[in-house]
Amino acid sequence: MVLAVVGTEVARTFVELGAVVLVLAALARAANRLAFSPIPLFLLAGLALGEGGLAPLSLSEDFIQLGAEIGVILLLFMLGLEYSSGELRAGMRRGWPAGLVDIGLNFVPGVLIGLALGWSPIAALLLGGVTYNTSSGIMAKVLGDLDRFGNRETPAVLTLSVMEDLTNTVYLPIVGVLLIGTGFVAGVLSLGAALATVAVVLLVGLRYGERLSRVLASPSDEAVLLTIFGSVLLIAGVTQLLQVSSAIGAFLLGIALSGPLAERARLLLGPLRDLFAATFFLFFGLQIDPRGLTATLGLAIFLAVVTGASKVATGWWAAGRLGVGTRGRFRAGFALLPRGEFSIVIAGLGVAAGVEPQLGPLAAAYVLILAISAPVLMRYSDPLVEWVQGRRARRALRSG
Repeated sequence: MVLAVVGTEVARTFVELGAVVLVLAALARAANRLAFSPIPLFLLAGLALGEGGLAPLSLSEDFIQLGAEIGVILLLFMLGLEYSSGELRAGMRRGWPAGLVDIGLNFVPGVLIGLALGWSPIAALLLGGVTYNTSSGIMAKVLGDLDRFGNRETPAVLTLSVMEDLTNTVYLPIVGVLLIGTGFVAGVLSLGAALATVAVVLLVGLRYGERLSRVLASPSDEAVLLTIFGSVLLIAGVTQLLQVSSAIGAFLLGIALSGPLAERARLLLGPLRDLFAATFFLFFGLQIDPRGLTATLGLAIFLAVVTGASKVATGWWAAGRLGVGTRGRFRAGFALLPRGEFSIVIAGLGVAAGVEPQLGPLAAAYVLILAISAPVLMRYSDPLVEWVQGRRARRALRSG
C-alpha cells in the first residue's frame, strides 16, 4: 500500500516536471522565432506557476532549487571558459579603475537610497549590494544568445563582471559578520579565509592552467564530460564551504581550463547549461509572490531607473577606455543592467536576519524589472542608438 502511494506521488511529480519542461521548451521555441532571449519568458512562467500565480505547482522546492543552483554554477563556468588566464591578468591590471567607478556609481546610490528611506545602516549596506551586482548568469546567457562574446566591447563587460565577483569575496564575509554580530577577530579570520581561497584558485588558474587542462583531458567525450562536470560541482562546493560564492569557484575553474579542452567543454556542457539555466530562471520566478510586489513596485521602478542609468554610464565609460564606438559603448552599458542571483542572495541574508521588512519584496520587484527589461534593451540596443542619433541629427538640422 505504501509503495503504491509513493509510486503515485513519483508519477505525479514526473508528470508535473515533464509538463514544466515542455512549457519551457515552448517558450524557448517562441523566443527563437522572435530572435529574442527566452529569459524574460522563463521568469514570467515562474511567476505564473508559483504561489499566488495563475496555476501554482506542488513540485519539490528542494529539487527545483538544486537544479537552479547547478544552472547558476554552469552559467558562470561557461563564462569563465570564454576568459583566458592571460585576459584575466590584463583585465585585472587595467580593470581596477572601472571597478572603482562601478562601486561609486552603483553600490553607493543603493546605500544612500536605503538611508534616505530611514533604514538601518546594515539594511542600507545590503541594498547597496543588491543594486551593485550585475547578474553574470543572465548577462552571460544573453551575450551568448546574441552572439556577442567576440564583440570589441565584451572584454570591458567581462572585466567589470570579474571585478564585481572579486569585490563580493570581500563584501559578503563583512556583511555576514555584521548580520550575526561576530567579534572583530572572528570577522578578520572569516575575511582572511575568503581572500586566501580566491588567491589559491587564481594562482592555480594563472600558473597551472595548461597543466590542469592536460590532466583533465581524455580521448573519451564521456570521460571528459563526467570529469569536468564533477570538477565544477566539487570546486563550487568547496568554495561555498569556505564562505566564498560557489559561482566564483566555478568561474575561476573555467578560467583555469584552456586550449582544446576548453572548446570541448563548451560543446559537451552546453546542453546541460541550457537545461539547468532554464531551471534557474524558472525557480527565480517561482520564489516571487505576485501579490506581494504591488506595495514596493513604485519604489522598485525608481530604484531600477536610477541604478539602471548608472550601470549604463559605467559600461559606457569602461568600453570607451578601450576605444569602442558609440553603439558598442551602449551595448556594454545595457549588458550590465540585469540583476539576479547575487542580488537575491544578498537580500535573502537580510530577510533571514530580519533587518528590514521591505528589503525582500523590494529586491524581488527590482530584480524582476531589470531581469525582464535588460534582455530587451540588450537585444534592441543598436536600433535604439540609431533612433536617438537620428533625432539629434534632425534637431541639429532644424536649429541650423
